[in-house]
Amino acid sequence: MNGTSQMEIKDATGNPAPLGLLAFGMTTVLLNFHNAGFFSLGSMILAMGIFYGGIAQVIAGAMEWKKGNTFGLVAFSSYGLFWLTFVGLIVMPKLGWIGAVSGAGLAWYLAMWGVFTLLMFFGTLKLNRALQVVFATLTILFFLLAISTATGNAGLGTFAGYEGILCGASAIYTGIAQVLNEVYGKTVLPLGVARK
Repeated sequence: MNGTSQMEIKDATGNPAPLGLLAFGMTTVLLNFHNAGFFSLGSMILAMGIFYGGIAQVIAGAMEWKKGNTFGLVAFSSYGLFWLTFVGLIVMPKLGWIGAVSGAGLAWYLAMWGVFTLLMFFGTLKLNRALQVVFATLTILFFLLAISTATGNAGLGTFAGYEGILCGASAIYTGIAQVLNEVYGKTVLPLGVARK
């Protein structure tokens, strides 16, 4: 083997996107069942936010980095850390570590995530339709929650909960579609191809 030869190494690692999408989707559905008024915010949602929505998505983001997927790295790492910060906003004041965030502060927090998600949505225009639905519905969700929090409009918050269930369900669909399509080697659940 001479010094100018290069050996190509095939990437045999699994696709981390389904893990990130399912972690995001399932945690989002459960939180928004709460937002829609089905049950109170408790340890189940907080645990999901830390371990599945949070840590699992950060792991998926790190795996996307290894695969050279900048969009996946930024999306999964960011939303994983969103879940961890969201749980922190709830838990840290209860532990007496710091005062609770104000309504205005929480509204700005949610609005900033809405802006970030809107900007990430433009990246999905080069990907597939299913991801476009996930990011479009998530953008709407963050802005609905921000407005509801800023105005104290409980009805809008409940509506946001139903919209959030749709958002989370679209992420679950997208993640499961990627798993099943890979396992069966054909399109079992369509993702919709974006225009180039």
